[in-house]
Amino acid sequence: MSEFSLFNTLTRSVEPFAPSDGETVKLYTCGPTVYNPAHLGNFRTFLFEDLMRRALRLRGWKVVQVMNLTDVDDKIITRASEQGKTIREVTDPVITIFHEDRKYLRIEDAEHYPRATAYIPDMIALIERLIANGVAYVADDRSVYFAIEKFAMYGRLSRLDTREIQSGARVSQDDYSKENAQDFALWKAAKPLDEACEAAWDSPWGRGRPGWHLECSAMAMAILGETIDLHAGGIDLIFPHHEDEIAQSEAATGKTFARCWCHGEFLLTDGAKMAKRVGNVQNVADLRRNGVSGAAVRHFMFSTHYRKQLNLSGEALEGSIEGVRRIGDFAERLTAAQGGTRGLEEAADRLDRDVRTAIFDDLNAPNAMAALFEFIRTANKELDAGGSEAGSLRRAREVLAMVNGLLDVQPDRAAADADLAGWVEGQLTARTEARARRDFGTADAIRKALDEKGVVIEDTAAGTRWKLDQ
Repeated sequence: MSEFSLFNTLTRSVEPFAPSDGETVKLYTCGPTVYNPAHLGNFRTFLFEDLMRRALRLRGWKVVQVMNLTDVDDKIITRASEQGKTIREVTDPVITIFHEDRKYLRIEDAEHYPRATAYIPDMIALIERLIANGVAYVADDRSVYFAIEKFAMYGRLSRLDTREIQSGARVSQDDYSKENAQDFALWKAAKPLDEACEAAWDSPWGRGRPGWHLECSAMAMAILGETIDLHAGGIDLIFPHHEDEIAQSEAATGKTFARCWCHGEFLLTDGAKMAKRVGNVQNVADLRRNGVSGAAVRHFMFSTHYRKQLNLSGEALEGSIEGVRRIGDFAERLTAAQGGTRGLEEAADRLDRDVRTAIFDDLNAPNAMAALFEFIRTANKELDAGGSEAGSLRRAREVLAMVNGLLDVQPDRAAADADLAGWVEGQLTARTEARARRDFGTADAIRKALDEKGVVIEDTAAGTRWKLDQ
């Protein structure tokens, strides 16, 4: 069986990986903070994690994945206060959107989606262990902090220079920078704002709520045990989030928290990190409205290695739409073929070998994708030559199905047609409304957008009709 390797952020090197029991990978992946729909930058991380779980299974292992849903933190409480809602009223609909978006992008179901608010007793128990071990303390306001100077290995994941740490200083917010590493909050004493939106619970230290970092440690250990095989997330979580997870988990148990750490790079828009504050965010809903399929998004994301930054552009997405179309055309041709050649079988064997080699070497999806398109080129030539070998055709279909099970970039033509139809009808409605208010500039822009997607429209007395330009 081929060796499987991953880049371990802890050691900064590509290392052989296998589950500790040789059978089941215990995988924890940091999920969304559900105060707003996740943007495509978030979904780049979730897609790399989806590829990871599929690759682990292809290698022959079982996977038990936990993806948490952070449903209580500073941002959620602020949003609830602004809207006059409870945190549950804010987070429930966002969680629904997350799962809809996830399914659109063909991200497989994790085995567990724990909500932080369902694990408050586990979090309190973890804090009690830390206090008993002398690495956490109760402050005057009844908040509880982790004393990072009491954990000698603090900073090893992020390679933080511990001389930057302000001994005894505290940070209570959920999001802070490398430059002000300080004791971090495990439990935050309740404020009137927390009580108003039902974000406070009883504890031995009084009413309060958990710190963001604590939530993941408690949920991971409650579901997967005190040592997990693999922990993954975006590169922005290395510090402080994952650094703090290691500190509080290992200080409580005395055991290694995660044997391997994997982090995906940023998705950029015109060279800038995607972030809500700079206004360049695109959600899955935006792509769906514009007729970009989940398969095309996967193709786009997997065309660059997960540890390299990726720039989002219309040109790149168009290229992926075309790439997915080529894959779909070939899959249909292979399904309809009556026989194959020896050369087709050899090409399928080569694809099988090359994809496994690429994906088992630190999830090298770009090389796997390149092998797929090389196979399509060769296989088309073999099909052009004609042949009657049923075995070679069966082998080609088998390997193509394996690759699609891994990358999942083959289009669902029926779903794509339905999505396109929905988009066209929405555009036509907007065009009709624009013409009614004599906004002919908008109407012309909509018609141009339809033209670019090959949609021909005809205005008639009975309304506007459309068809695809064949």
